[in-house]
Amino acid sequence: MDRLAGKVVFVTGASGAVGTAVAQAVARDGGTAVTSDVRASPSCDHLLDVTAEDDWRRVMAAVSARHGRLDGLVNAAGIVVLGSVEDTDLATFRRVLAVNLDGTFLGCKYAMPLLKKRGGVIVNIASVSGLVGGHNLAAYNASKGGVRLLTKSVALHGARLVPPVRCNSVHPSFLEGPMADAIADSAPDPHKARARMQAAVPLRRLGTPTEVAALCVFLLSDESGFVTGAEFAIDGGLTAG
Repeated sequence: MDRLAGKVVFVTGASGAVGTAVAQAVARDGGTAVTSDVRASPSCDHLLDVTAEDDWRRVMAAVSARHGRLDGLVNAAGIVVLGSVEDTDLATFRRVLAVNLDGTFLGCKYAMPLLKKRGGVIVNIASVSGLVGGHNLAAYNASKGGVRLLTKSVALHGARLVPPVRCNSVHPSFLEGPMADAIADSAPDPHKARARMQAAVPLRRLGTPTEVAALCVFLLSDESGFVTGAEFAIDGGLTAG
């Protein structure tokens, strides 16, 4: 259980379900998880608005001063807003893209100088909604589809560096936790909405943040040393059909 021994991994959105699970998994596997979120909490090392360049500059400088290195970055900060292209106003569309896509871009950009010193790994948390569309996910689809291809661009850039910086995207489907609860609770009948979410998954259940975190640990570790520019659907078979 020491696949990340000696590695320093920066995690955004660390107060969320996936970010929390990733930080815990990094620590279990011997790494040092440096956590951040837009909200202060006892488990959060740095306040960070992922849409703000000055925040990224400040926090990366602090990581460099404290640890002198960075081996991994997990961009886990994200929001979801339901709405079709007709229902979604421009301000909402821009807000979702700002957090999900701009935030991931800024993370990759400002972590890169530290990561490329020794070679490192970026894991971008996307979604199955970055692989397939949904009629009521216009902004979310656009943001996570953007994360998917941004990841490939970052991976190709990172492959040219010596030592290289790898970059991959992880695409979960519905997960147990606040985001799935919010989607279900927004429906007229939350119980039926949750049942529909489960029925849409061939494995007939929702995933868990812990399962996503385990995949992230693999991608952060040396075991995945020949993996870059790839997209990993962790969706119970949802996108297989």
